[in-house]
Amino acid sequence: MNEFLDLKALPARYDNFIGVDSDGCVYDTMNVKQRDHFHPMIISHWRLEPVAAALRECAVFSNLTSRRRGANRYHALLRTFELLKDHPDVVASGFAAPATGDLRRYVTSGLPMGRASLEAEVRRTQSTELESILKWTDLMDADLAAMQPAPPFKNAMLALEKMRRSSDIVVVSQTPESSLLREWKYHNLYDIPSFIAGQEHGSKTEQLLSATAGKYDAGRVLMIGDAPGDLIASREAGCAFYPIMPEAEEQSWEMLLTDVYPAFLKGEYTETRRDELAAAFLNALPELPPWAGKGAADE
Repeated sequence: MNEFLDLKALPARYDNFIGVDSDGCVYDTMNVKQRDHFHPMIISHWRLEPVAAALRECAVFSNLTSRRRGANRYHALLRTFELLKDHPDVVASGFAAPATGDLRRYVTSGLPMGRASLEAEVRRTQSTELESILKWTDLMDADLAAMQPAPPFKNAMLALEKMRRSSDIVVVSQTPESSLLREWKYHNLYDIPSFIAGQEHGSKTEQLLSATAGKYDAGRVLMIGDAPGDLIASREAGCAFYPIMPEAEEQSWEMLLTDVYPAFLKGEYTETRRDELAAAFLNALPELPPWAGKGAADE
């Protein structure tokens, strides 16, 4: 496992490839990590107690229930603060939301999103805004490291055990690699994928392309994910996509196990079927927050 430091060096053992996200897809971690760890830490670190209820609404929408679900933590933090600034309760209170100018420049810089690049930007720019985010990153990572790893979805375990016998499997994620390795080892699933790629290995698109380019024929690569970013990555990498529906994860994995994966192996997971599932997936995740009609501004 992860004996190949470069995803490009991974050998193809089978004629098909499965990329699978981890948080919220294989493991039931999204709600716990966000509601019990990320949100309280954001509130305490930026002293947002006066607008804590609004912050939680913005963070839940940004990270769990919207089209931005599953984004890298820095993209998600930016989106959360921008939503907070325009939240009706915050506007009415006159509370000043955290500044985001330097954070926006960082997340749109094209740099790989992770602690290493953030630390380098802090040194380069001497930005107190980014320095605060770096401190939050370290506090957040320490908090998550002490968290009891959440269990995998039962049907995800069954599906992965079946797929490992016929497909090359790689974890494609924007979670820090150390957290991923800890979770997969804790639940004795570490040996199922050929590689566990975290944010240190680039974007999900980059991970998919690095792991598959020149190794598999058209139609023989499938990305499984629970966030629109997974769908976007699959399209950018030119591979098929299967959605794990939020709040219906077990049912989604069961359908993959009994229907979609067998069809994929036989070359019968058609573009029409993929489009139907993708449309249903996106329709379940709105673009605008529920309070938008009351004056919240979207990008």
